[in-house]
Amino acid sequence: MGPVPCRPYDAIAAQRLLPVLRSADADGAVRTTGALLAAGCRAVELTTSTPGWAAAVARTAGIPDALGRPALIGVGTVTTAAHAEEALDAGACFLVSPYPAPEAREVAARRGAPFLEGGFTPGEVAAAVRRSGAAKVFPAHVGGPAFIRSLRAVLPGALLIPTGGIAPGEVRAWLAAGATAVGIGGGLPTDPAELAALFAELAAPERAAPGGGPPGRAPGSAPPWERPDGPRAAVADGRRPPTPDPGRAVPGGEG
Repeated sequence: MGPVPCRPYDAIAAQRLLPVLRSADADGAVRTTGALLAAGCRAVELTTSTPGWAAAVARTAGIPDALGRPALIGVGTVTTAAHAEEALDAGACFLVSPYPAPEAREVAARRGAPFLEGGFTPGEVAAAVRRSGAAKVFPAHVGGPAFIRSLRAVLPGALLIPTGGIAPGEVRAWLAAGATAVGIGGGLPTDPAELAALFAELAAPERAAPGGGPPGRAPGSAPPWERPDGPRAAVADGRRPPTPDPGRAVPGGEG
């Protein structure tokens, strides 16, 4: 089979947030992917931990995004040759691993598929960057944004995508530290309007708000997912349980 005809890194860098889905079943993964694409997302990462994940990839690979472009469906937690072959056969555009995965790397190279290989130590991240120009930094929450800032200093121009234990309201701090985009496995808004607003804000050009407020935002305002009384805060302090979502990822367990 020939090379996979897609360039996911450009799309991931443009949307600046890569959803990582660990769903209860294939149907849940398909529904959640459809909602993300409709909200302005184009690149989505499904994972091999979802039962029936290959079928979910095949069903979502042809779905257009909000602008009518073909979706860029990746598969994460790919660490074996068998999973890599199965993912690409199902129509995956790119592969992702949580740590160095030589078997999957060989399949990706042979079939011309982009491989976002994971690493945590500077050596692992640098090796991944040398191979493909990009690296997934996992588990990112252990080092925090300061770790990304340090990596950026010695890897200028690299595409660094931290993933693991990052909440949607923390994305801008990671971007400011030098992340190209941020992998999010849980806590994304379930309301379609809030989800669309999140992607629109992250993709919008940075600009100073009148009165010295945060970039791209009016003074004193905040999107729903960051407000003190917003949905994420309500879940965090126990005032309200999260809305059930079969496609929701396990927080902190992205791979």
